[in-house]
Formats: sequence, C-alpha cells, structure tokens
Amino acid sequence: MTTEDRDTQTDEQSGPGSRSSRSRQHLPVWQESILLLGVAVVLAVVIKSFFVQAFYIPSASMEPGLVRNDRILVEKWSYWGSGTPQRGDVVVFKDPGGWLPAADAQPGFVQSALEKVGLYPAGGHLVKRVIGVAGDTITCCDDQGRIEVNGVALDEPYLKNAANCNGPMIGCHWSAGPVPARHIFVMGDHRDHSGDSTVHLCRSTETECVPGNEYVGNYLVVGKVFALVWPVSHAGWVKRPATFADLDGG
Repeated sequence: MTTEDRDTQTDEQSGPGSRSSRSRQHLPVWQESILLLGVAVVLAVVIKSFFVQAFYIPSASMEPGLVRNDRILVEKWSYWGSGTPQRGDVVVFKDPGGWLPAADAQPGFVQSALEKVGLYPAGGHLVKRVIGVAGDTITCCDDQGRIEVNGVALDEPYLKNAANCNGPMIGCHWSAGPVPARHIFVMGDHRDHSGDSTVHLCRSTETECVPGNEYVGNYLVVGKVFALVWPVSHAGWVKRPATFADLDGG
C-alpha cells in the first residue's frame, strides 16, 4: 500500500460519515432529558432507601423544637447492622397499628408516588423521642415531676407546657417496662398533646387494651432525625439532649 493509499484510508475513517464520527454524535435533547431524569430518579430512590429521607411534622406533639409542617431530614446509617435507637434520639417510625387516624395513615396517590422517590416529605409516620430502650423501666414521676428511667430522673428543658409533671397526657402516676428486646418506648416533647407510648399503656381502668402495644418495634423505625431544614427561620441540627448521658450503659 502506497503513502497515498494510506492517506486516503485515514481521511475516510475520520470523515463526517465515518464510524468514529457517528459514535461521537450526541443523543437528541429529548432522549438526553429522559436519560437524565431516569438517572435522577434512581439516585433519589437509592438515597431515600438507604441514606436520607425527608419528612414533615404532622402535629404539635413535638413542640417546641419541631412545629407542625416543619420539614425534617432523617438519617438511616446510625441504625444499620447492629445499630439501634438510643435514649434521647428523635426518631421517625411507621405506625405500629392504631396509633394514627385512618386519614393520616393513607396518603394520596400523587403524594405517595413522590414520597417513594424522595421528592416529597413522607407522611403516614410518627415522630417521637426515645425515652426507653430494651430492658428499661420508665416511671412517672419523682417528687419534682420528672420522668425516671431505671431510677434516674431526666431533666428535660426541651419540653413544652409540662403541667404537674412531665407526663400529663395520662396523668402523673404510671410506670412502664421492662421494655421488651428490640423495642423502644417513645414520648412526644409536648407531653399534654402527644399520642405516644403512654397513651397505649394498659392501666387498671382500661377495659380494651392490648398489653405490649405501648412499645415500638425497632424494625418499624425509619431513622433518626438529624436536621430541621424548613422553614429557614428555625432550621438547624437536631441533637441528643445531654440529660440522657447519665443513662448510658445503665
């Protein structure tokens, strides 16, 4: 083959109609848009399923820290593997059964579809603070009106409108526990406006009560609230209160 032949072959390979030229051509805009949308949806599903999920606060039960319609972010990696909810964590969990009104438990079709890909804050869940974990006994209350866990009183400055004690939704004289294995006992920060574990306790005056319904299985916990992101006026990190440090290892 002569030099002229080789030059001619090179020109043909690199010309406008060559295979290499065609391989570098871009997809039409509409196809690129669909591809990018598909990638974005997949990434959103992966992030929502394994890492971070958005929720909104549906009631006043966690005031004053979290107000109705606040947008929060929940992280899931803390509870991977052997990780479990800790006392003081603010957690989001699925309805154990009968904790939510039927209307709150069933989101609309569009909202449900957006929730699945993490493009809308999820509903149909509850947000509460973990007060007791497996083996704990919770008592209300000491002579200062404080909740006790395993005999250790909790100083809870984050509460709203605590009346005679820090558990006024059902009164000030009750106890719960020991909490079963792989379960938690939860309460709201607005104690007189929170349908939490205390409301589901079986007391002597109860005639229709299912023992154990006051506890939430760890398998129902979606994750731990770590950030309040909307509205911006009181956005910030959500941290575990220092009062629970005295119970570590207890």
